[in-house]
This record gives sequence, C-alpha cells and structure tokens, in this order.
Amino acid sequence: QVQLVESGGGLVQPGGSLRLSCAASGIIFSIYRLGWYRQAPGKQRELVAGISSGGRTNYADSAKGRFTISRDNAKNTVFLEMNSLKPEDTAVYYCNAESPPNYNRHYWGQGTQVTVSS
Repeated sequence: QVQLVESGGGLVQPGGSLRLSCAASGIIFSIYRLGWYRQAPGKQRELVAGISSGGRTNYADSAKGRFTISRDNAKNTVFLEMNSLKPEDTAVYYCNAESPPNYNRHYWGQGTQVTVSS
C-alpha cells in the first residue's frame, strides 16, 4: 500500500516560517520524483516545488527564494521549508510522488493545511 503522509502545517504569521514533511511508504522512495503542490480555496492545484531522484530542484516563481525542497532518502521523507510566508501562501499543501521511468503513476498525500494570517 502506497502512503504519503504530510505533516507540519499550521497557522503562521506573515513573514514567518514553516517546515512541511512528507513521509512515504510503499514505494522505492529514492527513485521517485517528488513534489509539493498546493491548492487554495477556489483555485487550481499548483506545483510549488519539485525534486528529482538526483536532487535537482525546481520551483514555482512564487516560491523561488523563499521555499526549499529537500529529500532524505534514508528516511523516505521529503521536506518543504517555507520562509517569508505570505497570506497568499495559504492553502492545503500536498505531497506528490511520481514513478520512474515515465512518471505516469502519481501518488498523493492527504494534505496539510497552511494558513498565513495575522
């Protein structure tokens, strides 16, 4: 059974920081491409950050310079460090894993709520 479980969300003030974690099981974690997506009310789900099996990263323009995605293959965990948070970062954040070689299998976590508000 494939499971992705996000944690670390919560309420934070603008300018604050938050670190999200996603623990995976049921997949060969080290070879999967991973990503963090978010979905705000009334909006489409969007990619925030991605990381390849080799550690290459990419970010949405809105996240560049503020967010950092990383992975710890030994712990089957992917992280999203979020700094300088803005109210527009408020969303449910989802962990995603894509299977090689074609990345045609997508697995999702249940999501964790991030609310940025003063």
